[in-house]
Amino acid sequence: MSGPVGSRAAAPTAPPPGAPVLQVAGLTCAIGGAVIVSDVGFDVAPGEFVAVIGPNGAGKTSLFNLLSGLLPVTSGSVTLDGADITSASPAARARRGLGRTFQASSVFAGLTVEENVRLAAQARLGGSLRPWQLVRRTDRAYEVAGRALERVRLGHRATALAGSLSHGDKRKLELAILLATDPAVVLLDEPMAGVSIEDVGGLTEVIAGVHREEGRTVLMVEHHMDVLLGLADRVAVMHHGSLLALDTPGRVTADPAVQEAYLGDAL
Repeated sequence: MSGPVGSRAAAPTAPPPGAPVLQVAGLTCAIGGAVIVSDVGFDVAPGEFVAVIGPNGAGKTSLFNLLSGLLPVTSGSVTLDGADITSASPAARARRGLGRTFQASSVFAGLTVEENVRLAAQARLGGSLRPWQLVRRTDRAYEVAGRALERVRLGHRATALAGSLSHGDKRKLELAILLATDPAVVLLDEPMAGVSIEDVGGLTEVIAGVHREEGRTVLMVEHHMDVLLGLADRVAVMHHGSLLALDTPGRVTADPAVQEAYLGDAL
């Protein structure tokens, strides 16, 4: 890779007017002398959809790990809805409204679809995470779970075991679990990973609905560029752990430095 691409300092475009819900300033992570993420900074407005793209090894998931508290911050800061969460634990960040999904699917396969979501809602409402605890059907956790399942189009599978779902439906279930915690900011790390081509369209529509109809703020890492460019308000390009560009989809895809970072592949 040529020097100019690796060293280019992008000037991120400003988010829409209004106080940012997420502010990242000078975010850096160095582990064992290796810089994983370097001096990344950007603001995200409430209700904005920011796609995070970049070649393999560009630092996309590492950035999400820093935002969600799974990696230690060497320097810089993360502010969520006006509160500095740079040193907060992952659980504390979740309580403040930062939700996260992962590349690998993770649901309780032996519980029903509804019980998976009900547990998340119960924890959010101050209840127990124990699945065997007696909960009345009239409790609010079930109401929250029902709404979340309808949002992701899984209401009809509420009584099915989570382990029996297709991979695409498991991804929808993970999103329902996240919605049950009522996050202000949603981090989606490659939600299409492992999903069959037949299920990509339906999952894309669910994510679009969560963003546009519920007004959730979304940051999403994904390799399906056609999916991302159709959803995003802005696109952040990571390269060698740095923020190479942050702009509208049209401007990013036309940026020669971004195209060079992708080894000349058309975006």
